[in-house]
Amino acid sequence: MDAILEVVALVLGFVGWVMVGVALPNRYWRTSTVDGNVITTSTIYENLWMSCATDSTGVHNCREFPSLLALSGYIQASRALMITSIVCGTFGLVAALIGLQCSKAGGENYVLKGRITGAAGVCFLLQGVCTMVAVSWYAFNITQDFFDPFHYGIRYEIGEGLYIGWCSAVLAIAGGACLTCSCKMGTSEKYPLPHQSRGTVYSGAAPSRSGVATSTYGRNVYV
Repeated sequence: MDAILEVVALVLGFVGWVMVGVALPNRYWRTSTVDGNVITTSTIYENLWMSCATDSTGVHNCREFPSLLALSGYIQASRALMITSIVCGTFGLVAALIGLQCSKAGGENYVLKGRITGAAGVCFLLQGVCTMVAVSWYAFNITQDFFDPFHYGIRYEIGEGLYIGWCSAVLAIAGGACLTCSCKMGTSEKYPLPHQSRGTVYSGAAPSRSGVATSTYGRNVYV
């Protein structure tokens, strides 16, 4: 059961890692809303790296943000968190491939493989947490500006990139939790407590000094 759980956790972590790579360059982190606009000539959509616009004829025009320091603090933090998420997911995948019980990469040392599997679970958990914080923080600022009555600039709505990020975070957290639980279960099953003995059969007669079991029993042996 531990091997199956580890494989499922690896698949969840891998899918979450791929979805982070899809969400990061996605252009639709936020899109301009048409709520309250009588005439809409163009649609503006942005992500962490650039701002794009498309008109009614379907012509797209994108420009990258000119300065990193001129950006809002939450955008800079979201960039750092998403990059950290990808790095943690990469380390988690490598560690999971080495630490799996069905993998021959780590040899037959199951104590070391269990520790590597636990480290992979922690990396996946960090990936999910970083992604969740980045997309949730970004979405919070979108909703805050949208419902602010004193905000007279462009109002944005949540784009598909954030939904992909949320899904990837949930998958990564689930995969990391499964790897961590599998590591603990495998350790508790393979290494019992010292006072426990399994598969030991004790004979009724004690062996003699010469190494040959005696076949004669005295009267005092039976109670």
